[in-house]
Amino acid sequence: MQPGPPIWVTALAALVALGVVLYPTSWHISRGLITVAHEGGHALVALLTRRKLQGIRLHSDTSGVTLTRGRPTGPGMIFTAAAGYVAPSLLGLGAASLTAAGYITILLWTVLVLLACMLLMIRNVFGVVALLTIGGAVFALSWFAPPDVQAIGAQLAAWFLLVGGIRPIMELRSKRRHGRAPDSDADQLARLTHFPGGFFVFLFLLVATAALAIGAYLLTPLDLLTRLNDL
Repeated sequence: MQPGPPIWVTALAALVALGVVLYPTSWHISRGLITVAHEGGHALVALLTRRKLQGIRLHSDTSGVTLTRGRPTGPGMIFTAAAGYVAPSLLGLGAASLTAAGYITILLWTVLVLLACMLLMIRNVFGVVALLTIGGAVFALSWFAPPDVQAIGAQLAAWFLLVGGIRPIMELRSKRRHGRAPDSDADQLARLTHFPGGFFVFLFLLVATAALAIGAYLLTPLDLLTRLNDL
C-alpha cells in the first residue's frame, strides 16, 4: 500500500481532468483513451457472455469497433451492446477504489494486463500502435516513477475516466437528436429490446454520473471528509 497524496494533489488532478475533457483540443487528443475503454468494455462483456470475439479496431479519428459473433439477439448481445458507454466510468470507479486504498502498483499492473489482453484482439495497425504507446507509458510510470508520482498518475487516470466517461454520452445524445447516429449502441439496444434508444442514453448517463459521484467520494482524502462532517 502506498500513502495517498495531499489534498491539493487530488483537487488539482480533478481540475486537470475536467479541463482536458472540456477543452476541445485536449479532448480530441485524449478521447482515444476513452475509446480504448469503450471497446474494451464491449470485448470483455462479449467474452463473459460467451460470444465469440472476432477483433477490435481503433481508428485515428478516435472511433472504434468491436466485432463479435453469436446470436444476433438475446441477453448476450444486449449486455455486450450496453457495456461500451458505461465501461470508462466503471473502470474509473475501479481505479478510484484502488487508488483510494493505496493499491497504486496493483492498479498500474492490472491496466497493463488488460491492455495486453486487448492487444491480442486488435486487427489494425493504428490500434496496435495506440495500445503499445499507452502500455509503454503505464509501464514506465509503474517501473521508473517514484511512489508519489505514481499516485499522481493514478489520480489523474481515475479522474479522467470518471469525468471523460460522461462526455461521449452527451455527444451521443446530441447526435441522436439530429439524426446523426442511427446505428449507435443505444439504437442497437432499442432494436434488441422494447425500450426506446433515449432510455438507454439516460441509463448510460445515470451509471456514469453515479460512478463519478462515488469515485469523487472515494478519492476525497479522509481527513477532508472528516472536516466536512464536523461542519
